[in-house]
Amino acid sequence: MRGRWTPAFGPRLDESGVRLRVCAPGATTVRVHFDGVPSVEMARVAPDVFETRMVGARPGDRYRLQRDDNEPWPDPCSRWQPDGVHGPSMLIDPDAFAWTDANWRGVARHRLVIYELHVGTFTPEGTFAAAAERLADLVDLGITAVELMPVAAFPGARNWGYDGAALFAPSERYGHPDDLRTLIDRAHALGLAVLLDVVYNHLGPDGAYVAAWMPTIFSDRRASPWGRGINLDGPGCAHVRRLICDNALHWLIEYHLDGLRIDATHALADDSPEHILAQMARELAAHVGHRHVHLIAEDDRNLDTLLHPLEQGGYGMTGVWADDFHHAVRRHLAGDHEAWFADFRGSTDEIAAAARDGWVFTGQHASHYDGPRGTSPAGVPVEASVICLQNHDQVGNRAHGDRLHHQVGEAAWLAATTLLLMAPETPLLFMGQEWAASSPFLFFTDHEARLGELVVEGRRREFVRFSTFNDPEARQRIPSPQAEWTWRSSVLDWEERTEPRHAHVLAETRALLAVRRAHLSAQPRERSRIRCEPAGPHGVWLEQPSDRGGRLLTFIDFSGTAVRTIAGVTRPGMPLQVLHATTPRPDRRVVLGVHAADTSLVIEAGREPFGIVLHLPEARDED
Repeated sequence: MRGRWTPAFGPRLDESGVRLRVCAPGATTVRVHFDGVPSVEMARVAPDVFETRMVGARPGDRYRLQRDDNEPWPDPCSRWQPDGVHGPSMLIDPDAFAWTDANWRGVARHRLVIYELHVGTFTPEGTFAAAAERLADLVDLGITAVELMPVAAFPGARNWGYDGAALFAPSERYGHPDDLRTLIDRAHALGLAVLLDVVYNHLGPDGAYVAAWMPTIFSDRRASPWGRGINLDGPGCAHVRRLICDNALHWLIEYHLDGLRIDATHALADDSPEHILAQMARELAAHVGHRHVHLIAEDDRNLDTLLHPLEQGGYGMTGVWADDFHHAVRRHLAGDHEAWFADFRGSTDEIAAAARDGWVFTGQHASHYDGPRGTSPAGVPVEASVICLQNHDQVGNRAHGDRLHHQVGEAAWLAATTLLLMAPETPLLFMGQEWAASSPFLFFTDHEARLGELVVEGRRREFVRFSTFNDPEARQRIPSPQAEWTWRSSVLDWEERTEPRHAHVLAETRALLAVRRAHLSAQPRERSRIRCEPAGPHGVWLEQPSDRGGRLLTFIDFSGTAVRTIAGVTRPGMPLQVLHATTPRPDRRVVLGVHAADTSLVIEAGREPFGIVLHLPEARDED
């Protein structure tokens, strides 16, 4: 690390014991209660800040903090909650773990192939340890980075993670904090980066004691889609900003993570001179800038400022979830046309724009946003856009958690996968899509009864805007987030990978990622050298430089036209290598030919959608 980091709040162990510090605006007294010893009053060391040292305290000791005459609560910056978010906090020494990754420098942005997973449903066991056992499978697939959905402790036995309560403590449902460290250490040994999804735009509805300790965490002026907004620029915001930045630093320093995916950054309303994202980027660079660190925003504004460097007045993010690609492809293949999909036609012009630029909307009016949406991507690195065909939102926020490959045929799915994995942007796969998993991914929770009822009602109410669910009976058939079955049905079935249909999709995905690794991973892509155009109403043609010299050509046909002719691609005598052609059945082949009269490429593929990837070693004269 570049500079020594000491967290402002929470426990800090050393050889003699522990320093405890808590932020408690408005409190008169704060006491600490350790098991088996008398409580101790903490000293006020700064406005709103209380501190004490407990000599002799050791890892494994349990404690609570008491604000005035309230019941003792967990430490809002607890490093572990072994009995759940409402139980006592436990001291954990983050420096005691025996790391083996001293030489790890991370994965460069242009090499990222991200695999998003939910720890609790990625394996039947649903633990960090079980997930670690599957990392070699991801390396074999061609993945270079794992993105964990939020792991901060949540109420109940199961949750997506966005109801985080103890923001510094990995969920006890997934294992011990050192189990998470073991997963990350093993990933690094295999050459995998590990990113973590973090949530700073709201607090969970149950067990988030930080709000009781620090009432100033909520804004008096702003709301969020999930309730009260976070105070980033009002009175008392300095402690809130410190808490957020320390949380980000904690994950990267105490757990050696390689980056963060920051949830819904468009909901982080901040009029401060330095936006909270820019502050976070600046502090992370100061402390962990010796390795590749990725800060990926989930943001639907298509906003170039997010991705501009700090020295240019930007927020310093290194990536952004760019959902326009998903929306355009899904509209084309599955016909989705309501809510946010209403702004998309699903045309191959849109699909080509998303594959070329990362964004479809670059300032045009968008009815779903009731105004213009987007900025020009001209100054944005190509690989900063993270595109997908599935992610937890685009699957799990559907009423029945159905995946795109559940709705379209295998040939169309493989054609879309070809475009995803050959596009110059950073591809993201959602767990199980590599073998067209049969399991859905549903929204699930395990709240106490009354809160659970409200969650179920709210979940079903969300779908009133979709015509399919105008009927109240249809809404009642939406799976209850509170039902254990809803969670269990979302768990991946790893055994099905050997079944012929799943094995074929897995083999195709692995082969496409091998092509990407060989031809598109050595260096950042130059936007000016990428061409992507529609090829009729159902085709897309993508051309870009290959790392091995010459050009990489990708053609996608979503319609299954028997013969496609693409003009001006090659010329007689030019070498042409087929790197991959998707085949829905092993007995189906794609046949190529060159029409000598006009240098057209002729592709004969039967009557099913397909994708084909070609390498022309000889570059065009104008290149």
